[in-house]
Amino acid sequence: MDLNKEIKKLENVHLEKPQRVFTMYLNTDPSDPDQQGGEWKIHLKNGLNNFETYLKEDGDPDEKRNYWAVKEKVQNYIEENEQNFAKSVVIIASGDDTVWFAERFQMPVESEFYWEESPVLDQLKQMREKFPKTGIILTQKEQIKCIDAQLGMVNDTQLFELDLNTEDWKQHQGPHQGDASMGSGGAKSSKKDEYKERFEENRYRWYKSVAPKLDKLAKEYEWERIYMVGDKEELKDLDDNMNKPVDEFVNKNMLDHEETKIVNEVAFK
Repeated sequence: MDLNKEIKKLENVHLEKPQRVFTMYLNTDPSDPDQQGGEWKIHLKNGLNNFETYLKEDGDPDEKRNYWAVKEKVQNYIEENEQNFAKSVVIIASGDDTVWFAERFQMPVESEFYWEESPVLDQLKQMREKFPKTGIILTQKEQIKCIDAQLGMVNDTQLFELDLNTEDWKQHQGPHQGDASMGSGGAKSSKKDEYKERFEENRYRWYKSVAPKLDKLAKEYEWERIYMVGDKEELKDLDDNMNKPVDEFVNKNMLDHEETKIVNEVAFK
């Protein structure tokens, strides 16, 4: 999901009666002291019922039907995704199906409900500004992993691996599953030492050759913030050869960690 594009789309929504747009920000954060007993379910029930009560007392019959259609879709989404909730849920919907935005976020929100001509986007925009499109570049000798993330969610992962025979970097999409080609269990100490020495001698040149690929990736993903994670010297060599500015360096070996955990530890610390 590209939140920037979604917000632009939603900014252009304006419906005339009897159509209306439902906007819901629901705090489902289990770490929130006010949510320890699943209070979000009460907030959801009250938020949905308040509009229904208002429309029953003083509302156009067609508008009521549109709201009931939205309410059913919202309840179905909640039931289907409840087991996978993170810190918040945002739903923006219309009864005629022309508007439907439903996402679970790692960002906290204030629980709010609206039934208006246009979507209420304030909190969505605040999340976007606080946690923009982010790139995390992790190094571990002949492996470099790039994570594309936004709002704490991993959108994509790319892995670059150096072929030591051809000295070319091969690119793979998706989470990395294997181990480094050198230094695994059965390798002899002499081989490890030989590999380490060769890598240190050629590291700057090898990282220089992969830097343009990383710059291209940053441009394609439209990263607004970049983190680099890994060995201090490796990060320096890579940064020296990249055109894109890096916002923060983290001197930790995390390349084989699970992607979502990396995002949470690096971007939300």
